[in-house]
Amino acid sequence: MRALWFWAVALALVLAQTLAAQARPESFADLAQKVSPAVVNITTSTVVAANTDTLPMVPEGSPFEDFFREFRDRNGGEDQPRRTSALGSGFVISEDGFIVTNNHVIESADEIIIEFYEGGELKAEVIGTDPKTDIALLKVTADGPLPFVSFGDSDTARVGDWVMAMGNPLGQGFSVSAGIVSARNRALSGTYDDYIQTDAAINRGNSGGPLFNMSGEVVGVNTAILSPNGGSIGIGFSMASNVVTRVVEQLKEFGETRRGWLGVRIQDVTEDVAEAIGLEQARGALVTDVPEGPAMDGGMKSGDVILSFDGKDVEDTRGLVRRVGNAEVGKAVRVVVFRDGKTTTLKVTLGRREEAEGTVPAAQTQDAEDPAPVERDVLGLTLSEMSDELRQQLDLKPEANGLVVRDVDPESEAYEKGLRGGDVITEAGQQSLATVEDFETRIEDAKEAGRKSLLLLVRRSGEPRFVALSLDDE
Repeated sequence: MRALWFWAVALALVLAQTLAAQARPESFADLAQKVSPAVVNITTSTVVAANTDTLPMVPEGSPFEDFFREFRDRNGGEDQPRRTSALGSGFVISEDGFIVTNNHVIESADEIIIEFYEGGELKAEVIGTDPKTDIALLKVTADGPLPFVSFGDSDTARVGDWVMAMGNPLGQGFSVSAGIVSARNRALSGTYDDYIQTDAAINRGNSGGPLFNMSGEVVGVNTAILSPNGGSIGIGFSMASNVVTRVVEQLKEFGETRRGWLGVRIQDVTEDVAEAIGLEQARGALVTDVPEGPAMDGGMKSGDVILSFDGKDVEDTRGLVRRVGNAEVGKAVRVVVFRDGKTTTLKVTLGRREEAEGTVPAAQTQDAEDPAPVERDVLGLTLSEMSDELRQQLDLKPEANGLVVRDVDPESEAYEKGLRGGDVITEAGQQSLATVEDFETRIEDAKEAGRKSLLLLVRRSGEPRFVALSLDDE
């Protein structure tokens, strides 16, 4: 019996090893040979202004000061503009010469030279750029059709799938590296980030190059690495092709991006916020402010939770931002919101984000430091009722209302959740506040309704956010 068990285990191990060997490619040579002609090296040059402060730091009046000045003058001086070069990668996406790369590769370049794998160089022009996704679209004019590669569906890339990166690492010329998809849906710092993380070696100079799946389709554009020393340590990031393709289509058609704009400020719904408003599940995007724009015109209000946008569920703010950005400008969409314990469907006609950006002036922060007419400690907060003097000190509009946070107990939950002196609480329990008595009434109402927490709308430097504070210790 033991012998049969032994042979069964041995057979299982052999089968597992066989399956693993079948999944692992013996070589990437055929794939590399197939796609290499469409991968390009990019050299850019930029004229930089003269540096008038080129002398080493030496004591004023020192003989070394004259020595270094004479040395500089003998070598032609440093008072003339000079040209600098940079290297990157890219790939051809059409036979008529459209090329994709990173925006940071060609940004501010005066001249862009494309070097092809099979030899030859061509000058490129910039068709359009998108700094938000770090994508640029270039165009070259060739004597004949160029070899090109196609985009694949990045959503089908699974963690553990084999991928291959190509480019011009550290200026060493065309190079191939292979690895696997290490993670999906990574966010770095951009609004529309959707990065594929890979351990395929990516170094400086690889920026803008393609990340291929095993079918030879581009599933990502190599953009960034995480490294303590500037070299690859196996943590590289490629912008997902499903983000890139939409950007490229718009750059090709318009020379710029045209993203949808809803016109709201939002934050994620946490467990305590969901409990405070009676939402069964912590999901969706909580609307903190509705300035003039499409959402206001469609009837959206501060405190609404967006649960569905254009027929698709909204899990969090990041997902909503990407979905709105991908929507067509001018499209009328249905938005399902949670309001006053029930769902409501709104119809919103989207604007264009690029036109709306920069329309809200940046507010200034000032410290509150005056005695208020009425002051009281509630939920770890020292609150004052609004006055003209406070409005002036906090640089608020004359019509601004609410309660001013004078101080916060450092051992309180309010402090842990980021409330600080100078904040203005404009709503509690999704109702406006004018007096401290209003605030205390909202607390009692929440307790009578069986709530464990109270939802506050807090503004700092004009920017709103919701905070839920526990009522257990009140």
